[in-house]
Amino acid sequence: MLDNRFLLYGANGYTGKLIARFAAQYNLEPILAGRSREHLAKMATELNLSYRVINLDDEPVLIDALKEVKLVLHAAGPFEYTAKQMADACLKTGTHYLDINGDIAVFEMLKKYHEAAMAAGLMIMPGVGFDVVPTDCIALDLKNKLPDAIKLELAFATLGGMLSHGTATTMACKLGEGGAIRLNGKIIKVPLGAKSKSIHFFRGSEKETKEMFVMNIPWGDISTAYTTTGIPNIETYAGVSRKAYYFLKFQFLFNWLLRTSFVRNKLKKKIDSLPAGPTDEQREKATGMVWGKVTNGEGKTATSMLCGPEGYTITAHAALIIIEKILNENFKPGYQTPAGVYGAKLICEVPGVEMKND
Repeated sequence: MLDNRFLLYGANGYTGKLIARFAAQYNLEPILAGRSREHLAKMATELNLSYRVINLDDEPVLIDALKEVKLVLHAAGPFEYTAKQMADACLKTGTHYLDINGDIAVFEMLKKYHEAAMAAGLMIMPGVGFDVVPTDCIALDLKNKLPDAIKLELAFATLGGMLSHGTATTMACKLGEGGAIRLNGKIIKVPLGAKSKSIHFFRGSEKETKEMFVMNIPWGDISTAYTTTGIPNIETYAGVSRKAYYFLKFQFLFNWLLRTSFVRNKLKKKIDSLPAGPTDEQREKATGMVWGKVTNGEGKTATSMLCGPEGYTITAHAALIIIEKILNENFKPGYQTPAGVYGAKLICEVPGVEMKND
């Protein structure tokens, strides 16, 4: 009989709770894990699931928990502070590692685990949520359409919805750090908002396209899309209001202030006072959209687009779809990307997603 259990670390966060709620749709049984016994116990009672209280710095307890399962889904960010402890423990126990990270530096750090993961026969696959499954699939789809592409542009936008505490806190920790692109195969720093444009996003075959303003940001695909496609020049964009764009574009004038503990702690307190994330009703009404374009050396281009649920809903479904595959022994050892293992159409397995090619 297939063991349908996995460890869900960070289960009491907004996205973790959503994943735990959706798991039954895939006949999966998460073992809820995190640091707060009070919150985990309440969740476990509500969902009729088991739980483990684990501090990532308590390696013996973490290793004991990982020995119970084939796979962990790590959902406790900011991942720059938590990914290494979990990945190190997974190597010691032979447990597959997944996370919902979107931080370029964390992807690059986890790439260094490739040889060790190969030797251990386990898969390390960060970014199994909205960061970066939809964009990774678009990137591979475009690479398949134009194999000699030398430039890849990716953009995403959301109509409706809001940020969770975890996402907002991660963003607050990155204020003042600037942007990034991949140029001739190398990741280089650039000013945040150095480039901007308007893009017509696909909203579904029964709806009109939506023109939205986007600016360049350091999205995870600066790392992962290069692994998936080998395209040497990559830029990533996100939909923003023009007001937000001008604020972010000129934040270099006070980057030193944004990087201070005082300002970041003030922002974190403000974040904690807000709702944990979008309500079910807000999520159901929101739409997530992704656009991609590749260009080859002769100037030939190809585009691909998709639309579907907003990011947190996509994250929950995409993560659980990948978990189900791994527990059915469908995985590739080493450091891997979602589309790199499961193909460009992986995102189409998420309910409500529609893909459009030019």
